[in-house]
Amino acid sequence: MSNAKPSLPTDYVVPRVWSFEQQEGAMGGMNRPDSGPRHEAVLPRGKHRYQLYSLGTPNGVKVTWMLCELGVKFDAYKINIMKLDQFGSDFTKINPNSKIPAMIDTKYDDLAVWESGNIVRYLAEQEDSDLLPKDIKLRTEALNWLFWLQGSAPYIGGGFGHFFNYAPVNIQYAIDRFSMEFKRLLDVLDKQLEGHDYVVNGHFSVADIVIAPWISAIDYYKNINGSTAREFLEFSKYTNVNAWLERVQSREAFKLGKRINGWGEDALDEYHSE
Repeated sequence: MSNAKPSLPTDYVVPRVWSFEQQEGAMGGMNRPDSGPRHEAVLPRGKHRYQLYSLGTPNGVKVTWMLCELGVKFDAYKINIMKLDQFGSDFTKINPNSKIPAMIDTKYDDLAVWESGNIVRYLAEQEDSDLLPKDIKLRTEALNWLFWLQGSAPYIGGGFGHFFNYAPVNIQYAIDRFSMEFKRLLDVLDKQLEGHDYVVNGHFSVADIVIAPWISAIDYYKNINGSTAREFLEFSKYTNVNAWLERVQSREAFKLGKRINGWGEDALDEYHSE
């Protein structure tokens, strides 16, 4: 029996040592196997304590939404990842991983804070907010779900979203693999929300703030054959998730947070608290 696997493309043979070739597709231009700045770029600075450099992706919305819920003063500047702003020299000094969002806390000598879940946690602690509950059981539960999302998001965006929406070719194995995982995650969340308005025992918290933007990403993804992710994954079946998503997206802080560094006619490329 042959141990050979079929390949896609059919003539592809796995080499002994991988070598870089520029990728195709909407995200291909930004991908390289090395890190660090690719060009010189000075980031703007505002007058408030928190300086945010971000974009209205699910990870970016987590932070702008959190800032708006807290009611703190901040300045936010758009980092256009399609124009490779994240590889500018100033940005990579803040976040050597070249991913949005990244934040500076000027209170602590321009302390760099990056990774979206960590920024949300940091802000809750700095502002002594009940969005990260004080009760040890509720706090631990909130952090359980925050890290659940941080571990799950790559399957939603980098997995399902990439192969369903961005990849230049439809690969059934990849689409099936990550569709199954996205649906499993939706099922986990739907069961957690049974009988509750919010993720952590009915208490609105950082858990809702980090999870909702990624679940709502289902409306971003559309396959080249015309099918939408919402239809493809039968999203309407997850009734608890749908009700919860509508509930949290009705919050004024969410509405403003989504506009900041976002897209659309009402988007705010920059935002400066009054």
